Amino acid sequence: MTETTIAVDMEKRIRQELEAAGVAFEIIDCDPALADTAQFCAHYGYDLANSANAILVRSKTGEEKYALCIVLANCRLDVNKVVRKKLGARKASFAGAEETRLHTGMEIGGVTPIALPDGLAVWVDARVMEFDRVILGGGTRASKVIVDPAYFQGLGNCEIVPDLAKLIPDDPPQI
Repeated sequence: MTETTIAVDMEKRIRQELEAAGVAFEIIDCDPALADTAQFCAHYGYDLANSANAILVRSKTGEEKYALCIVLANCRLDVNKVVRKKLGARKASFAGAEETRLHTGMEIGGVTPIALPDGLAVWVDARVMEFDRVILGGGTRASKVIVDPAYFQGLGNCEIVPDLAKLIPDDPPQI
């Protein structure tokens, strides 16, 4: 399969899943070179606070466990406390690019909780649910999805987690 065929198949799967869920959504094409959230928002004029990142995390000790965490782009995932405890591990970390591709079928910059392989836990920071719509990866680096966060409530493998992430201060301290 070519990269183009894989991308078209992923977009089709995502569209089908969103239509079946019955939530409002929009798919936006983007330049793959601008798929990283901050670059995408700056270039296309979207608010960073209305965008979310999908980050695959893994246990580093004990039983191998993975979860996909959804956090607003202006927040920092609390890997060392909340994620680590939820994984039941002494240590946790971000999964690398190859691990992310292996467990989600998607490239970093396009990872989305939509159309994930079965069995992967999805943890959504409760702040995401405060919005009417949120921008997510579109399954490939060439698209983004704007979706009603109510979508997450219909996922069987999803949990809304208070304080999964911490808000990044607007004015970080100067060092």
